[in-house]
Amino acid sequence: MATLYDVPTEDLIEALAERLAEDETFDEPDWAAITKTGVGRELPPEQEDFWPRRVASVFRKVAVDGPVGVQRLRTAYGGSKQGSTRYRVRPEGKTDASGKIVRTALQQLEEAGYIHQEGSAGRAVTGEGRALLDEVATELLESLDRPELERYA
Repeated sequence: MATLYDVPTEDLIEALAERLAEDETFDEPDWAAITKTGVGRELPPEQEDFWPRRVASVFRKVAVDGPVGVQRLRTAYGGSKQGSTRYRVRPEGKTDASGKIVRTALQQLEEAGYIHQEGSAGRAVTGEGRALLDEVATELLESLDRPELERYA
């Protein structure tokens, strides 16, 4: 059985997003279509499947880095913000991502039973969540036709 470490990250997130999109627990909130993903952004995301992709990405991030809290995830999904855009005289700064998006994704994952809170340490993956990740990774590994991944099959 393959684990989430055995397959490419982008492919795992895409396959996991498709799986989570089928579940009605992970419905996109009404405000998600018009909300920026952080202070350093100018526009909301343009992807049609932004919400399932972000939930899948947060799920993978909790599985790899867990237990993890909202603030660490905001920092991970944050980006850079230019100083003065006209003359670029100010050094680049870092901004955090939107806490509402991360928190809502975590709450939906928790409601589905894939993650749980570990007190003040943050959220970690449950056995059911780990099983889902391993199942998706195994299916993905079998469907990928890449010679460098044959050793994991």
